[in-house]
Amino acid sequence: MSDKKSNYSANNIQALEGLEAVRKRPGMYIGSTDTKGLHHLVWEVVDNSIDEHLAGHASHIDMTIHEDNSITVVDNGRGIPTGMHEKLQKSALEVVMTVLHAGGKFDKDTYKVSGGLHGVGVSCVNALSSYLRAEVHREGKIYEQTYSQGKPQMEVKMIGESDKHGTTITFKPDGEIFDSLIYNFDTLANRMRELSYLNSGLHLSLTDEREKEEDGSFKSTAFYSEGGLKEFVTYVDESRTPLISTPIHVTAKEDNVEVEVAMQYNTSFTENIYSFVNNINTREGGTHVSGFRRAVNRVFSKYAEDNGMFSKLKFKVSGEDFREGLTSVVSVKVPEPQFKGQTKGELGNQEVTGIVSRAVGEALSHYLEENPKDSKRIVEKVILAATARHAARKAREMVQRKNVLTGTGLPGKLSDCSSKDPGESEIFLVEGDSAGGTAKQGRDRAFQAILPLRGKILNVEKAMEHKIYENEEIKNLFTALGVSIEDKDGERVLNIEKLRYHKIVIMCDADVDGSHIVTLILTFFFRYMKPLVEQGFVYIAAPPLYLVKKGNTKVYAWNEEERQDIINNMGGAEATGIKTQRYKGLGEMNADQLWETTMDPEERILRQVTIEDSNESDRIFSMLMGDEVPPRRRFIETNAKYANIDV
Repeated sequence: MSDKKSNYSANNIQALEGLEAVRKRPGMYIGSTDTKGLHHLVWEVVDNSIDEHLAGHASHIDMTIHEDNSITVVDNGRGIPTGMHEKLQKSALEVVMTVLHAGGKFDKDTYKVSGGLHGVGVSCVNALSSYLRAEVHREGKIYEQTYSQGKPQMEVKMIGESDKHGTTITFKPDGEIFDSLIYNFDTLANRMRELSYLNSGLHLSLTDEREKEEDGSFKSTAFYSEGGLKEFVTYVDESRTPLISTPIHVTAKEDNVEVEVAMQYNTSFTENIYSFVNNINTREGGTHVSGFRRAVNRVFSKYAEDNGMFSKLKFKVSGEDFREGLTSVVSVKVPEPQFKGQTKGELGNQEVTGIVSRAVGEALSHYLEENPKDSKRIVEKVILAATARHAARKAREMVQRKNVLTGTGLPGKLSDCSSKDPGESEIFLVEGDSAGGTAKQGRDRAFQAILPLRGKILNVEKAMEHKIYENEEIKNLFTALGVSIEDKDGERVLNIEKLRYHKIVIMCDADVDGSHIVTLILTFFFRYMKPLVEQGFVYIAAPPLYLVKKGNTKVYAWNEEERQDIINNMGGAEATGIKTQRYKGLGEMNADQLWETTMDPEERILRQVTIEDSNESDRIFSMLMGDEVPPRRRFIETNAKYANIDV
């Protein structure tokens, strides 16, 4: 070992100053540097504007995506202070924008409730932006400062007079930090919609300068809600059939913790909880969700038992039975929230459990006494859920017992790979026996397994759980993958310890029917094998749509634009022997073609399935696979340009 490599001295110790730490380890502050992290920058800026609204000073927040994917957020709050900071001898604006853990959120008199607790939000955005400009309208003046990678490019200066008040932040994320710099309009719009429901009376807008409407104006949308969480529940449940006449609404305050809950029972088989703390979406839940669930279980259980409604049941009703078909929004405002991590995915304040449980419990007790018809419907739904869960457990045990008795338990249709290492093994779920046969011939049997699926699998969105275990294709999926659903502490969990493949590839025809089958399979994975999606094991294959030939030259095209480019490169549509073959199905390819375009790891295109927003994903699956036609039609009409339509 050389002296140069082994020498370890004081010079090796790095003391990162200012915002250098953020640029060195961005994931510690915003979670990741992928698309999720990119959008997290926007939420950090918007959270500051929302805090101004919560403090009673902002009524409007307007966001713009510019053509170069820079973002502007404008609010009409008080405006960030610009006076001299006594201790640091800099403008307060510069301190807020460039110093970690600097902000008004630590002062209880300035912000009673705040989402931006850590004081690292907007300074992190600044550190991770190639360019940022802050403009403040305050005390009749306009102030400005610009930055690059968190470093001020000028002193804070007054640039004019104004009769307005508020803050405008424009920033361009740094390409040295992020994998992608392209903002998704729908992701931003969904969050702005959420914020409108969570803050009734707040006006929000989103404008996209990258896309123009037919009249020449920029694409834009605005959000405003008077009814708040009640409207929120109605929106997310629009594709489901309600079980009760109107949503149950709870508001309460205890020890400066504000609780607001809206809940709606429907005829579906899934539980949906949207949870928020100080307007921040706590995707992993936390103590407020625990308190809510505890109250629902306790109150409904007592009501049903007091009225003798469980007397004929021969098995115990569990917590998840009380919440089947329940959509709810749980929002709390906590003066000093304790989040787990900077990305604030889970609330940790233990005292909130009891506060929410008491508030919801009291309101639910009154509701059940005052609405006997709705109460009876809900309890009947609970009994049905318990009965179905009991039947589902028996059906699962039958499937798993059969696997043990038959040795390997692998389905006869499965053409397995020779590798037993899940890390290098992949399975293709192929539409139909014909394409399955071609895939078997074309695969590399060392690490690629093939499982043909006959026809369209069961729509699990409309089926009770025990029914799915009677479906041959779904049984084959469970046994081939090696996973099982188990009951743990009264909840249903997926055991993936024996997962046999770390790449599960859905491979269907590139047409409308194929897209439908993909959606059916994805619905099944989302509802019953969600951890496989969350851990990145599920993919969708992308077979080509066209083969363009000229003489001995053959080129594949995955969309119409590629096909036109290939034809133009070959001399244009008028050139002789140019021929185009349209693949309507995987079975139209021979084994070699399927391998080289869709299965060869060196050449293929695989789209990894990820869950960007679990709540919005749930809403879309329910809408696409549910009974209500109007919402589905609206969705298809809005997104038709992305669909493969065969005329």
